[in-house]
Amino acid sequence: MRRRMLLSAVGAAALPAIRPARAEEAVDVALVLAVDVSRSIDEDEARLQREGYRLAVSDPVVVAAIRGGMIGAVAIAYVEWAGIEYQRTVIPWRRIAGQQQADAWAAELEAAPRASLSWTSISGAIRHSRAVMAECPWDSTRKVIDVSGDGVNNSGPPADTERDAAVAEGITINGLPIINDRPTFGRLPPVPLDDYYRENVIGGTGAFMIVAEDFESFGMAVKRKLIREIANLPAGVIPA
Repeated sequence: MRRRMLLSAVGAAALPAIRPARAEEAVDVALVLAVDVSRSIDEDEARLQREGYRLAVSDPVVVAAIRGGMIGAVAIAYVEWAGIEYQRTVIPWRRIAGQQQADAWAAELEAAPRASLSWTSISGAIRHSRAVMAECPWDSTRKVIDVSGDGVNNSGPPADTERDAAVAEGITINGLPIINDRPTFGRLPPVPLDDYYRENVIGGTGAFMIVAEDFESFGMAVKRKLIREIANLPAGVIPA
């Protein structure tokens, strides 16, 4: 009996670390990337935005952060938005748990057609992202909507109304405001964009934003933001 107990103890010690049951059916975080494609963003800037997300998601450092989670996987949906009448799910939910899946996601985004429409409805983007979040096929420990854009809400309901509705559903909204020298049809925002995002867009447990000082620095800002969201680091504002 003593020998059987010793063998059992040795066998247990030799087992690798066990992740939660049904890990293949769950993710550490469900993340909706909600990206501004309004007319204040020209073709080159739109390309830089997509390139920023494509390179960030497939970056080995980001993939390592994904693999380092309790489950070791995230779910990502990619949404583009403009005025209240335009929100489009470009890439529906994809589960990413390694480099191959991250590379496939990046290739899918690169191949997707682009569109651009007038006005800026952050409220419409959040409302659409809430609906997308409700359709996520995997259980998640956290739900995050990541809003990026270069202007304030000027179409549809106030942004904070939809922000509050999302927070009430247990969703965190993080922000990536992009400082643009000619947003909103050539007019600067009525308030500094980072202040606007802080007061009207971000919210929920651990909410934060990272400011991209221009479109050229956008890719690095996205990478830093994804790592922070995946690792669930403390809240705050970090300039890119």
